[in-house]
Amino acid sequence: MAAPAPTSRRAAIVYNPTKVDLTKLKRAVAKEQKLAGWADSLWLPTTVDDIGGGQARQAIEKHVDVVLAAGGDGTVRAVAEGLRGSGVPMALLPVGTGNILARNLDIAVTQLAASVHTAFTGVDRAIDMGVIELERADRRRETHAFVALAGLGLDAKMIANTRAELKRRVGWLAYVDAIARSMRDSEKIRMRYRLDNDPEHIMNVHTVLVGNVGLLPGNVLLLPEAEPDDGLFDIVTLRPEGLGGWAQIWVRIVWENGVLRRSSVGRRLAGLNRDVRTLRYLKGRRISVRLDRPENFELDGDDFGLVISFEAHVDPAALIVRVPAV
Repeated sequence: MAAPAPTSRRAAIVYNPTKVDLTKLKRAVAKEQKLAGWADSLWLPTTVDDIGGGQARQAIEKHVDVVLAAGGDGTVRAVAEGLRGSGVPMALLPVGTGNILARNLDIAVTQLAASVHTAFTGVDRAIDMGVIELERADRRRETHAFVALAGLGLDAKMIANTRAELKRRVGWLAYVDAIARSMRDSEKIRMRYRLDNDPEHIMNVHTVLVGNVGLLPGNVLLLPEAEPDDGLFDIVTLRPEGLGGWAQIWVRIVWENGVLRRSSVGRRLAGLNRDVRTLRYLKGRRISVRLDRPENFELDGDDFGLVISFEAHVDPAALIVRVPAV
């Protein structure tokens, strides 16, 4: 069958040159754009100083029809931030270790050809984004957007402690080594927080995560009720006491969330509506947190340094993502 006649439709590929096999990627894109009858794609490499946001805005200025984000979670977050509110869809070509957004949207994380095919033939889905203002200890403030998870405590320390060389060799399993080293820090985080218009609360925690999605690598369902398009954050706080507390959290996340919750019988057996002191779930559209000392912070799997406070809100349907057609 002959390829469709060329049209003015055009894609842009924002890619991390340190992570992609550019020859293989260009071959896959050339095949799909020809089959779809699109014009030659625009290629925009990321740099150390601009990991995807500027390239995404450049693609918008060129009036492209879709932007392919080829890289890890950091590249995806930066491209999404650049596309936020533009109406230009983003397609995911995941090549990193986490690929959290792709996993939660059922986009292939190991099949490049399938991901590129989706970019040119898939359907568009509007999802929420998180917008967060971080405050440093010296009162400097900066605003970012995220698509998957933001947090502090064990999660952020784990990312800060992950050895780059080990991550390159074994992928997301490198986080196991980082978790072991991060868990040696048993000091609690004292925080004041306000959720939506509720009164302010004080809590001592080990970890806080604000999520737009809930499935992590390894099929770990951390936030079982999280939906990327419900206009809400799903928030979890971890407050373990010793090894017994960590064991309780592990059972809840891996066994109850990952196995029992998948059926109505399992939910009744597990008593999933009961409160667990070591692990608490919250929902809301806005959360503000102030700490008694600076703590490591992460956005979508990237280390964002130390913060003393943050305020996050949901930006509903702010990002269009190209997903596989059913």
